[in-house]
Amino acid sequence: MFRNLSDGAKGAWCMIIGALLLTSQDAISKWLTTDYHAGEILFYRGFFSFIPIAVLVAHAGSWRILGTRSFKSTMLRAFLGTATSIFVVLSFIHLPLATALAIIFLSPIMLTALSVPMLGERVGLRRWLAVFVGFAGVLLIVRPTGDGVVIYYIIPLITALLSTFRDIATRHMRGGDSSVSILFYSMLVAIVAGAISLPLFGTHWPSPSDWILFATAGTMIGISHLLTIQALLFAPGGTVAPFKYLSLVYAAGIGYLVWGDVPDGWMIAGAALVVGAGLFILHREMRRKGA
Repeated sequence: MFRNLSDGAKGAWCMIIGALLLTSQDAISKWLTTDYHAGEILFYRGFFSFIPIAVLVAHAGSWRILGTRSFKSTMLRAFLGTATSIFVVLSFIHLPLATALAIIFLSPIMLTALSVPMLGERVGLRRWLAVFVGFAGVLLIVRPTGDGVVIYYIIPLITALLSTFRDIATRHMRGGDSSVSILFYSMLVAIVAGAISLPLFGTHWPSPSDWILFATAGTMIGISHLLTIQALLFAPGGTVAPFKYLSLVYAAGIGYLVWGDVPDGWMIAGAALVVGAGLFILHREMRRKGA
């Protein structure tokens, strides 16, 4: 059934399922920030992210699936992915899960804006208006007041920008490396970066229960990144990226159940603008392609 779908539909479903797994993993990572710094989280969970990679390599019956046609492009994507992961974890330290993700998910809108100079894609006036609406939504969430708390919102904004550059790098790799290869090198760089941080910021040996959390998070992040990469290989970023917004629904539910976080009216209104802008961009993209 999946094989009969259009590339756009395949990309959408990969992003929908990937968003569910990635948000669940984000919640686990936020929970772990109480006792572990970002480098430790990248290092410990990174090993378990190789589980789905190993399964796919075994299924393919050859290590060639990990080959790369452009080592430079692959490593650029890997470094951008690692930087994004570090700032994602940092975003969760001081902000509620849904609030951090609402700002991070400005990335699909940034992708639309940057697809003109960096991907050579054409963006019409209506989609540009949607971009501005999305940024307005972030302003409602942040509500700059001049106090020191606002600095915490800069971290997810940087995360969104890094995520955008990572996705653009992935789009440039379309038709080249496999999603398994891209993920393999991304996770490898993440583990190395985490290992470098251990002597600098210290380390804690995880308890048995924490090992289970790291294993779960690592496996989830491995599968979710495979699906996200595959989504971008199936279809243009402007088509599949807005489906990432489903994570906001999952994040709001998890945040309430685990931490008792209740989004206020401003946050809900801002998130609605961001999501609405993203969905409008998707609508215009599908109309433009006659889908």
